[in-house]
This record gives sequence, C-alpha cells and structure tokens, in this order.
Amino acid sequence: MLGHNKETEGTRGRPGRRGRSEREPRAGEEPQPPAPPSSSGSRRRPFKGAERAQGARAAELRVRVRLPDGQVTEESLQADSDGDSISLELRKPDGTLLSFIADFKKDVKIFRALILGELEKGQSQFQALCFLSRLHRNEIIPSEAMAKLRQKNPRAVRQAEEVRGPELLRMDLAVNFTLGALLSPHLRNVCAEAAEAIYARQEDAHFWLEQGVDGAVFEPLPRDPEPGLARCRQVGEHGKPCVCRYTLSLAWYPCLLKYCHSHERPAPYKCGIRSCQKSYSFDFYVPQRQLCLWDEDP
Repeated sequence: MLGHNKETEGTRGRPGRRGRSEREPRAGEEPQPPAPPSSSGSRRRPFKGAERAQGARAAELRVRVRLPDGQVTEESLQADSDGDSISLELRKPDGTLLSFIADFKKDVKIFRALILGELEKGQSQFQALCFLSRLHRNEIIPSEAMAKLRQKNPRAVRQAEEVRGPELLRMDLAVNFTLGALLSPHLRNVCAEAAEAIYARQEDAHFWLEQGVDGAVFEPLPRDPEPGLARCRQVGEHGKPCVCRYTLSLAWYPCLLKYCHSHERPAPYKCGIRSCQKSYSFDFYVPQRQLCLWDEDP
C-alpha cells in the first residue's frame, strides 16, 4: 500500500469536479445549452506549469488535424525547452477538450479530459478527468526538437503517418491533488478541475517512488469491492458501483525524428519528424454508474 486513503468511498472515485449548475429557464424561455469549458475550464491558462510561470520561453505550433472519425479540428502544440516539457490540446467535435502533457524532467504523462455533460440525463455542465502514466523517452520527440518545428502551409490538414497500437491502462490508484506537485509541477494547474478524479497505476507509481517521489502522493482505490464488478456499460442502475472506461486519442503528434544522409555530410542529420496517432483507454472504479454515462454499449 502506497498511502492511506483518508477519503470515503463516496468521494474518492468521483470522475471529476462538477461544473456550476445552470439557471432554470423562466416561463416562455428556451433552455440554454451548457457553455463548453474554456481551454482551462476556468480562468487558469492551460499548461502554465511551474517553469513557465517563472518566465521560461515556450514555442507554440497550431496545426489542423484529421481525427480518427474523419472530422477536422485544430490542435495546439507547445514546447518548453527550458522546462523540458511538451503539451498538446485539441477540442473534439462534441465539445470535449483533451489535453496532454509530456513532462520529461519527471518522466510523467498527464492526460486531461473536460467532458461536456448532458443536461437531459441529469449531468452537470462538465466533468473533468486526469490520468497519469510513466513517460518513456521513445514516445515523443524531445522538447528542444519540438520547439524548432515550423510548418510551411498552416491551412493543410495533417494526418498521422503511423497509427500506433491502442493501449489499455487499469488505473488502480488515486493521486492526492494537494501533493501532486511532488510528482509533476504541471499537475496542479492542468488537473485543477479534476482534483477529485486524478488516477494512476501501481506499476508506474513504483517507478516514481524509486525516483524519490513521496508515497503519500498516491492513495489506493477500491480493488474489486464486489465480486465480478461489471463494466459500467453493463450496469442499468445509476446508483451502483462499476468499472468505468474512458477512451481518448492523440490524433497527431511528432513521435520520431527523421535523419537524412548526404554526400556533403559525413554523419546523418535531422531532417524532419514522423507523426503518429495513438489511442488510450483508461479503466477505473466509480461508486455510481451515474458518474460514467458516456460508457455505453455501441
């Protein structure tokens, strides 16, 4: 056990801080749709980690990318070579805002989703989720190389050259938001809206503990509290606990550096990047089916 869970089962495991409730429409008024969350979900600016807050320079690249379903959206990529991190952000057609941070200094990947709620199903304005996993050096290009990327045609629609295999991660730990900066300085800002729904895995936590991270950062989640706990998509009653699954996709990101050869240069030299697409699915415990309404049978 990596830490003592001081929260009750009813609070830990809730997927995200809820948005403010909407005003009830007056007689004769049309109900207003929920406003989509901003890039930060509040007045915070996304990806403003500790290094950037101290004035480190960051380079930004905006590209138009084709999503797996064929639709096109704009993606923002930022590289902080001083802080040694890369961030990515895109908004899906349904309004969901996806954010990704690669923290090379701490070997941490942070995934955040701000999911618009469906008021007709009794949901609040939005839910927020954060998932943390170990960053391996061969997953994405270095921040210094990312900071130098430029594009000749900003209106071109980019499609990944390589589709990497999907990854399923079973999240069996919660992360203490108050102590999260000990794991990555980016967590406090990026996951602020998901303070009660930050998840990690035992196997990744063991690696971070070996790097000197305090074990109090991690709190155990209920492990199969009921025999044969079902996936939420198989549970009909909204008040029952279940295993929730959330899937997201990084539609386009620079995953490898390309090297070229020339008669004029004796050694290979960097001459471009290879782009990749990758999907991630996260399984995690929720105390109520109501907290995982997106996980439905196709």
